[in-house]
This record gives sequence, C-alpha cells and structure tokens, in this order.
Amino acid sequence: MSETKSRAALAALLVGAGVLYVWGLGASGWANSFYSAAVQAGSQSWKAFFFGSSDAANAITVDKTPASLWPMELSVRIFGLNSWAVLVPQALMGVGAVAMVYATVRRLFPVWAALLAGAAMAVTPVAVLMFRFNNPDALLVLSLTVAGYCVTRARERGSTRWLMGAGAVIGFAFLVKMMQAFLVVPGFVLVYLVTAPGALWRRVWQLALAGTAMVVAAGWWLMAVALVPASERPYIGGSQTDSVLELALGYNGLGRLNGDDYGGLGNLNQQAGWLRLFDTEAGGQISWLLPAALALLVAVTWLTRRAPRTDPVRAAVWVWGSWLVVTGLVFSLMQGIFHAYYTVALAPAVAVLVGMGAAVAWERGAHRLLAMVVAVTVVWAYVLLSRTADWNGWLGTVVLVAGLGAVLGMLFTRRVLVGVVAVAACLAGPAAYAVETAATPHTGAIPTAGPATGGGFGGPPGGGPGRAGRPGGDGGRAAFRPPGGRGGAGGLLDARTPPAELTTLLRNGSSTWAAATVGSNNAAGYQLATGLPVMAVGGFNGTDPAPTLEQFKQYVAGKSIHYFIGTGMDGFGGRGGGSGEAARIAAWVRETFTATTVGGVTVFDLTRS
Repeated sequence: MSETKSRAALAALLVGAGVLYVWGLGASGWANSFYSAAVQAGSQSWKAFFFGSSDAANAITVDKTPASLWPMELSVRIFGLNSWAVLVPQALMGVGAVAMVYATVRRLFPVWAALLAGAAMAVTPVAVLMFRFNNPDALLVLSLTVAGYCVTRARERGSTRWLMGAGAVIGFAFLVKMMQAFLVVPGFVLVYLVTAPGALWRRVWQLALAGTAMVVAAGWWLMAVALVPASERPYIGGSQTDSVLELALGYNGLGRLNGDDYGGLGNLNQQAGWLRLFDTEAGGQISWLLPAALALLVAVTWLTRRAPRTDPVRAAVWVWGSWLVVTGLVFSLMQGIFHAYYTVALAPAVAVLVGMGAAVAWERGAHRLLAMVVAVTVVWAYVLLSRTADWNGWLGTVVLVAGLGAVLGMLFTRRVLVGVVAVAACLAGPAAYAVETAATPHTGAIPTAGPATGGGFGGPPGGGPGRAGRPGGDGGRAAFRPPGGRGGAGGLLDARTPPAELTTLLRNGSSTWAAATVGSNNAAGYQLATGLPVMAVGGFNGTDPAPTLEQFKQYVAGKSIHYFIGTGMDGFGGRGGGSGEAARIAAWVRETFTATTVGGVTVFDLTRS
C-alpha cells in the first residue's frame, strides 16, 4: 500500500472512531454526575481544580487523584458547563488511543495489521462506553497506551529517553487512577530487562532512571498535598485519615485486591474467579477477541523460539502480552469491588496482540493457526451473542456461518478476500455491541456496554447498570438503596434532578455552601442544578469522617451552610466499616432543626434554630 493510501486509511480509521465516540454524545447528559459535579467545581475554583474537590468551596475531594478531571475542567472553562464540554475530551482521548495502537503495530508490521489493531481497539464495546463517559478510565487507557508505545520504542535500540518517557507517563497515570496504573509495570520491566539490547548493567541502570521518572511524575502532586496543612485544603475523599497514601494503598489499593473494607461498603461483588472476564458481566464488554489475543501471544512465542534474545517482534508482542496477562489476572482474581468497565484497561493490549499476532502468523505461513484462531473467535462470538437472543438474534448465526466459511477458505487459499471476510466476521459482534452502546444514553456510577444479557456462567442475570431507560438493567447492584432518612434527589450510585422549587430555594441562599447532604451523588444532583457548592457529607459512600459533627456544628454556627437535605443515606454512615459521622450529623440536624418539605424533599433550614 502506498504512503498516500496508508495515510488515507489511517484518517478513515480515526474519523470513524471519532464519529463512533461523539455521535449523540449529549444524550448521556452529565453521565457520571459524581465526576461532572467535580468538573463544575474545578471550573469555578483553581483550588478545587488542583485538589479534585467535589465542590467549589472545597469541603472534600473525589475518591481519586484529580488528573482525569483536568482536561474536562479546562474544556468547561473554555466552552462553559454543558454535557458536550464534559464528554468530548473523553472522546478525543479515545481517538488518541486508537492512533497509538495503530502507531505501535505499524512500527514493525504492515499497514493492514496496524489497521486491524486500530479497528479492534475502536469497536471494543467497553472502550466505546468509556470514551463516551466521564470516568477516569479514558485518560488512564490513553496514558498506558502511550506508555506501552514508549516501551516498545525504547526496547528497539535500548533508548534511555524513551524508557524514561514511559516511566513519566505511568507516573502521570497514577494521578489519573492511582494503583491501577502500576499493573503494567512488572511486565514492562521484565520484558525490557530480558530483551533489550545492551549490557545487563546498562539495562538495570536505564530501568532505575525510568523508575525515578515515574516517581517524580506521580510524586510531585502527592508532595504538594502533603505540604499543605489539612486546614487549608479539602478532606481527601475515600480515606479515613485524610491521607492520599491511605487512599492509594487502602480503598483504591489493597482493598480492591483482598476485599477488606477501607472505609467503603465492603465487597459487593463475589464473582472473582478465573473465568470472570468471560462471564455475563464482563464477557460482552471485552472478551470478544481475548481468546484470539492469548492464542496469538502463545503462537508468536513459539514461532520465534529460535530467534535471538533481542528479537524485536517477539519482544514487542511480550510487552503488550505482559500487560494483558498481569492486568487480566488481577481483574479476574481480585476480591474487592470490581466493575465490568474496568476491563477497558485490557482493550489496547488485546488489540495490539491481535494485529501483531495475525501479521506474524500470516507472514510465516501459519495459515492453519490463523484459521483455528478465527474459528475460536467466531464460535465465542456466537456464544456471547446468544446471551442477547432477544436483540438481533440473527447476528450470531450470520457471524458463525461467515466465520466458519472463511476458515474453510483459509485452509485452501491465501486470497485477500477470504481474509477480509474472516476479519469482518470476527469484528461484527463487538462492532454491533459498539453501535448499540453509542446509540444508548448512559448515566450513573456503573455503566455497561451493549445490550442487556442474561444467563451464562459466573455472572448475575440481567444487563449491567447505568443504561438510561433500560428496565431491570442493574444486574442486582445499582438498585441498592440504603435505609434511613426521607426524600432525596439521588442515592449511592446516581444523582437525580431535584424539583424546580427546591432548586429555586437553594439559589436564593447566600451561604458558602447552598446546602449539605449525605453522599456525593446526592450532593452532585443539587450542585449541577444550582451551580452552587453543595457539601457532600461523608464523601462518595457517606462513610468518610468529613466533616466531623463538631466541624459541622461550627459551619452551622458561622452560617456557612444554609440547608441540610434529607436523603435515603442519612442513617448509612458507619456501615461497611466506615465512619459514623454522617449518621451523627443527620441525627443532630433532625433533633435541632425543623423539617419542611419542598417538592417532596425533606429540607432543614440551618440558619433558623
């Protein structure tokens, strides 16, 4: 293929991905209101921007480091607060990730292999979901894909500069989603140490420099937070001791692995096991090409077994294979809170392995191997599509027949048309899920891609939560509502639009916080509706000890909070091992102030005893 045609093909791929990620984007509204409220806060206050506060008055931060919020907050500062300004940066990150996957494969393989990898990345259902959503995962995936590209480049000639670049990008990724960013590190280090050119001592020294770059890129923000007195910054949400390190190592670290509670709600998902990535919760999100990627990883390793230690093809495949294996095992076996959308972190590795592996097998005449991989892929696609028999039930049969027909053709001919049919059959299932995902608004804290599923092994019946307008689509989790309190605008996992009369009432106040309420999603609904700071008592789960009852009383005495809004979470603080401060605050408010009802919501005016 000529250079002009190659560029045109790449442009078509990126434009197609952009359309898929942007089309009808505004239908999802605020998507995850928890993060949209923080974006609103960061667009109003540079202090909130830096710390990742939930509100512009800086009561408490979100339960993550703030880097994922920064692109959205800058967009909102430029274009104003609206759904498109919040979500378009995420879509552009998706296009960037597709471009990096293409660039990685293209360094060693033909254009067709790079296009295959880019297309596989673009239509992975969970990738379409997260690049149209405002969770931290979009920037995490882009950052790790850039890091993988840098390691691939560094390994080619033993480049210290590229390796340090990878370390710096991974360090930045820590500021996006904390410990998850480091899952790629063990594999990257081992592959570079084993396969990179140069003397062993030089490789060790290069890795030390890359590690230093990673620590600096992640540590500057941690150091800045540590140097600011607690009284001068917001409380670190998600921690029990107002500590970023506790947040990273506990709630967002070991707690996700061992299932122990670190101020959260405990392990609400007991589906851990070797087949988790193939069950009804995660299977349709990521596993379409997962068997192919694993098979091709093993096949390339075998086909290059006699190659020298520094063989670039094998090393490149190992870089991305280590990412897939380590991260995939952690996701499969982790005992703590797990959501299917986490698997978007596997999408770049799967896509690169499919592109590289197919190219190696084709160039080395392993046509029977490719035929076997295609057969397994279309059979697995048929299984996945059979889980949605009431949604385009004909598609699974078409994929199976076309795919197996292409397999027969591959055994007897090397015609390009046969290869095209094989690729189309393998991508038809995820592409259909991808289009369905793009056509469906998604809101709430736990979105899932594709149509609702049911049955199968290892997963709950019903579709995943987070699809607007899908009855019964919560998979047994999103419908959870804690007891206590009366009448709120949201809950643990979503934020609802408050009644107009209550929005008007809150806007007429003059306090630092227009209101306070238990739980970040409850607060987010009021904050986005009014444009004013609303204190999220207890943070995301209502279990953080922030503020304490004494601090809350001081705020009330100083007229800093105008209203307290009752919710279904008022009595929830202290459950799941977290703090009971939210419950004590709610009880004190009920005992001290007179309740009124505005638009069906229980409200306490804290400026009147």
